[in-house]
Amino acid sequence: MSSVASYIPLISGLSGYRAAWLKSDVSAGLAIAAVGLPSAIAYPALAGLPAETGLYASIAPLVAYALFGPSRKLIVGPDAGTMTVLAAVLTTLFADPGLTASRTTVAALLAMIVGGLCLAARLARLGILATFLSRPILTGFFAGISLSILVSQIGRVTGLKIGSDGLIGPIFELLGKLDAIHLPSLALAVSAFALLQAARIFRSPIPGPIIVVVLATALSAMFDFEALGIAVVGDIPGSMPPLAIPSLAGISLQPLLLGAAAIFLVSFGSGIIAARSFSAQTGERVDPNRELSGFGAANIAAGLFGAFPVTASDSRTAVNLLVGGKSQIAGLVAAAGLLATIVFLGDSLRILPIPALGAILAATALSLIDIDALKQTWRISRMEFAFALIAMWGPIGLGVLNGVVIAIAATLVYLLQKSMFPRYAILGRIPGRDGFFKLHRAPDALAVEGLTVCMIQGSLLFFNTDYIAEKLRALVDDLPEDTRWFVIDASAIPQIDSSAAIMLQEVRAYMADRGIALGLAELHTDALEMLERSGLVEEIGRPMIFESIEDCYHAFSRDRPLSR
Repeated sequence: MSSVASYIPLISGLSGYRAAWLKSDVSAGLAIAAVGLPSAIAYPALAGLPAETGLYASIAPLVAYALFGPSRKLIVGPDAGTMTVLAAVLTTLFADPGLTASRTTVAALLAMIVGGLCLAARLARLGILATFLSRPILTGFFAGISLSILVSQIGRVTGLKIGSDGLIGPIFELLGKLDAIHLPSLALAVSAFALLQAARIFRSPIPGPIIVVVLATALSAMFDFEALGIAVVGDIPGSMPPLAIPSLAGISLQPLLLGAAAIFLVSFGSGIIAARSFSAQTGERVDPNRELSGFGAANIAAGLFGAFPVTASDSRTAVNLLVGGKSQIAGLVAAAGLLATIVFLGDSLRILPIPALGAILAATALSLIDIDALKQTWRISRMEFAFALIAMWGPIGLGVLNGVVIAIAATLVYLLQKSMFPRYAILGRIPGRDGFFKLHRAPDALAVEGLTVCMIQGSLLFFNTDYIAEKLRALVDDLPEDTRWFVIDASAIPQIDSSAAIMLQEVRAYMADRGIALGLAELHTDALEMLERSGLVEEIGRPMIFESIEDCYHAFSRDRPLSR
């Protein structure tokens, strides 16, 4: 049984389950289904997919994650950010005139590939990828995406056919077609949006999207919105599609894989951030590697049932916690509730007006702009705020898919910027106390006469060797004439590569010309082995390689003969 439980976390998750929890799980599951229904119908429109695919993406992945996901409380499903990246990927793929497959087929294939990437990353223990896009960069990226979503709703809320792409083009096209706006559609959308904001401001016990969907559907039935020229959702199949592997026929594999990789990185990164945000409330420990298994299973299930990529859902998880869901049973109940909706309420959903869905998407887009997080980033780090703005500009200025590239590039530049200029400090001793202290932080610390100890804080790698060499030479040039030893405290240097080893050899020669011996203290094992292979340890001499700065100090105090 334990071996089976290791492959199906649901079994271990239900161990110790109490009958008293069932009521809470059923209540939470029904609430999740109710809250998830509006977004399930609305989100597919972002990618030009039929409404039913959102329902499929809200059912099969829930069951798969309940079986294979590690969290008892996390709920997966359609996500606005992931849908917007999917829309960009589909737009790029369908720019190829030779592509004959349907958008639904390609979206399902992307879901399966994203699921496969999750499982491959799980096997390689690449859960660290979840932290590759930092929280500030993701905050900026989703703020940019939100503006793209808002602009994309112009056609749905006005009844116009908008052919322009990007952020500015649709606005100018709207200005040129003001006299053609379908006023009943616009009035319905504005009313629905106002109702959503009122529900949020007054903290309605019934979520705003549910109120809008129910009320808009009822009004549509009463006043025959379709006859008035207001677009409606249309027919929704009354059952789940048969389980099937989407066909690759006629689809170019390379752009498909690249698009799936972009969706994987954004959806997994945002999903883990969501999981960690809720873990503070649930007390669950988030293991990104184990979450890869759950997300992988959820996306493969989505693909097999003709849906699209999914990730952790903030709104559905929040409802689960609010109502008091205790286990994965809540997710299974939610899936059953949505399935019942397809079977028994499909005809009612058919007349749901599109402008109301546009209002829901517009309100969702505004919720993606996390002003508080941007303010916090500005307060903590101006540099990270600048990178958040760069990530925000990507989707707005270059499109969503290029925005993913910009976000990744911003992350890489940020990492390089933090690593290119390692900090360093000169150390000294405080009379009457053991140990070494940074001279600029300890006013009582004094440099040891004839001995200079320099702590370098950061890896020494090919892209920062010139900077470090320049700083070391400048320090040597300013040393007192009686300086005999220059020792680098390497305790804060986790890595040294071959370029850095050559740089240290050159610096050693530069010091030797001035009668100063180079020493190294507290080297990490990998760094020491690298310097041994490079020959630097032999050049310096073993006596000048110290286990600690204290050993170095005592050796210098004994005036140990220098090995040159």
